[in-house]
Amino acid sequence: MKALLYVIALLAIGGAAFFSNANKAKLAEQQQVRLDTISTNKKVSATVDLTQKELNTETDNLKTARSEKAEVEQNIDKLRSDEITLKRELADIEGTLEEQAQDLADAKKAVDELEALDIPGGIDGIADNIKDLEDQKKILIQDIGELETTIEGAENAVAKNRAEISRLARRKAERTARFRRNAMESVITAVDQDWGFVVIGAGSNTGFTPQTRLIVKRSGRAIAEIRPSSIEATQTIGEIDWDTLAPGVRLQPGDRVILAKTATN
Repeated sequence: MKALLYVIALLAIGGAAFFSNANKAKLAEQQQVRLDTISTNKKVSATVDLTQKELNTETDNLKTARSEKAEVEQNIDKLRSDEITLKRELADIEGTLEEQAQDLADAKKAVDELEALDIPGGIDGIADNIKDLEDQKKILIQDIGELETTIEGAENAVAKNRAEISRLARRKAERTARFRRNAMESVITAVDQDWGFVVIGAGSNTGFTPQTRLIVKRSGRAIAEIRPSSIEATQTIGEIDWDTLAPGVRLQPGDRVILAKTATN
């Protein structure tokens, strides 16, 4: 029995040793595979980094090329614009040259016509004629200046006359208004004997003011005076001056009212 147990133990030990050696070999193989994989990954990473760097470089080069292309296109557009401007300026210059050539031809023609005229002294005599014309022009300018001075004086006189006419017209209108106020005659429309006031059918539109004194007439005779206390546009409320009221007289609607003091003219 012991012998059997020894055999089993030896077999177990041998099997363990076998599996241990096998696992060790397998582990070594896996370790080598791992190292190879790490090396391969490093190579791949280096390749990727190099490729990315080259890609970044190419991207920068592409951006630079695009920027240079845009700049070149702008320069081309500017050159085309400059070309159009230069063509326009050239056309203007050619037009100016044509005008100057025409002016020169006209001037030469005028000189030829002047030389053909029978002018005393020839062309040199034209200068004398021009001087005479200039002297006449100076005289005319002097005459015009004198006329302008005369016209200005006349306009000032007319303006003064107009101002005086306007002043006289305003004065006349004011006098007419005063005459109308002096001739104004209104009527008492209501009387309050208890409170001592009357209502008159005329107001500020007629020229009444708080300082206006009014006389009440009946049958052409003055019977009292009124002091305005409240003036509206078309009616006046006035207080009866009892000291001026004729004895035994009571004011009543229909009594006439005139100004106590006429305005001076």
